[in-house]
Amino acid sequence: MALGKSAAVVIGSFPLGESDRVVTFFSRQHGKVRGVARAARRIKSKFGGALELLTLGELIFFDTGRSDLVRVDHFDVLRPFDRVREDLERLGQAAWMAECVGRLTAERDPNVAVYGLLLRGLKSLEAGVPPQRVAVVFGVRLVDALGHRLRVDACVGCGRRDAFGGAPLTMDVEAGGLVCAACASAVPGLLRLQSGSVAALRRLRGQAWDEAVGTQLGGAEGELRQLLDRQVALLIGQPTRTSRFVREMERFSGERG
Repeated sequence: MALGKSAAVVIGSFPLGESDRVVTFFSRQHGKVRGVARAARRIKSKFGGALELLTLGELIFFDTGRSDLVRVDHFDVLRPFDRVREDLERLGQAAWMAECVGRLTAERDPNVAVYGLLLRGLKSLEAGVPPQRVAVVFGVRLVDALGHRLRVDACVGCGRRDAFGGAPLTMDVEAGGLVCAACASAVPGLLRLQSGSVAALRRLRGQAWDEAVGTQLGGAEGELRQLLDRQVALLIGQPTRTSRFVREMERFSGERG
């Protein structure tokens, strides 16, 4: 029976049986880890509230080798990110970030860059950075870190680099990047983006994290989020569960405003 230990963030969970819980963590040393926390739903559980979504803690688990699920032994809280969970908008965007990590990564595939990106995102949300901006910067960097960077320097259809005359530009997510007007005419339902949104995408890729989340994106923010939702849905085979919740939350906030 192998012992595992690592700093980790809770990115999902669901009940198992009468008192147990299956918890998904994204850890620094081991990547995505799913495990059973025995008696975690009992009132006097040793885990207490430690297994709340988005909590950062020190994970200790045992791997028997007989199942994909490990046995969670301890999870000691290092940073609960309470302020993120207490605000509906922050929670919605953070849950989307967690779902993207959970569904775009393979189990037991360590990726320190993704772990660090998730922590930076949660810390920025807790610090009061506008939630959708944090999610957009996070999403752009996540798909790049996982090898799914969209091409924006040439048409992915014909390869021409001088094919983009004006706005709007056309993005073929399935093909992997921008397409010129001639190539776009052959494919229905492509995403249209203002040239400023594509320029913002290029900037976000090259900026340091603090600079990126500190930059106002204007109308590009919504377009880039739409692009990310479409790209992630393509990669996982369906829309994320949290994207609809986020859209409803944004619509409600707009009506109240």
